[in-house]
Parts: sequence; C-alpha cells; structure tokens
Amino acid sequence: MQKRSIQRGQLTGTTTYEAEPAIAFGASVREERTSQGIAQETLAHLSGIERSHMGKIERGEHVPTLPLILKIARALKCSSAHLMALTEAKLAETAPPKSAD
Repeated sequence: MQKRSIQRGQLTGTTTYEAEPAIAFGASVREERTSQGIAQETLAHLSGIERSHMGKIERGEHVPTLPLILKIARALKCSSAHLMALTEAKLAETAPPKSAD
C-alpha cells in the first residue's frame, strides 16, 4: 500500500458554513438597505466594516458574527430580531414542502 501525504486545509470550492442561511441573511440585509435607500458603501461605513466585506455578507459568501449582526442592525436603525425574522421568512420560502405521513 502506498503512503499518502497529509494535505492540510480545505478543498478548493468547499465551504465551512451552511450557505443557505448565509444567503438568506445577506438577502435580508440587502432588502432592508435598499428599502431605506442606503448605498452599500454607506451601510458598510455606518457598520464599521469594509465595503467589500459588506458585499460578501450580502451575497452570502460570509457569515457575520453576532457583534457584526448587531452593528449592521444598528446602522439600519432596526433590531437584529427584525433581520433574523426576515432571514427566517426567506428560509421558509425556500424550504422543501413537508410530506404528509
């Protein structure tokens, strides 16, 4: 049997988070931001993060930490609970229908 070398790190194209909730949260932030007429760069500035990071959050490429969620909510002048409710609603829209047993 041939020895294999140990390869550290993750495979290219893999994620270490659940993409569906990240995408739903990002869509919720974008929806709230656009409904208020706020530019992405402005929201990023108000939240204290880079614009590129805000873009990744809105595209669902990054899962923000709780402190960052609170900063985003404060910048949007809404509660984090409101953002979570929007996220849960988006997740419910994409959930497969439950089968009747």
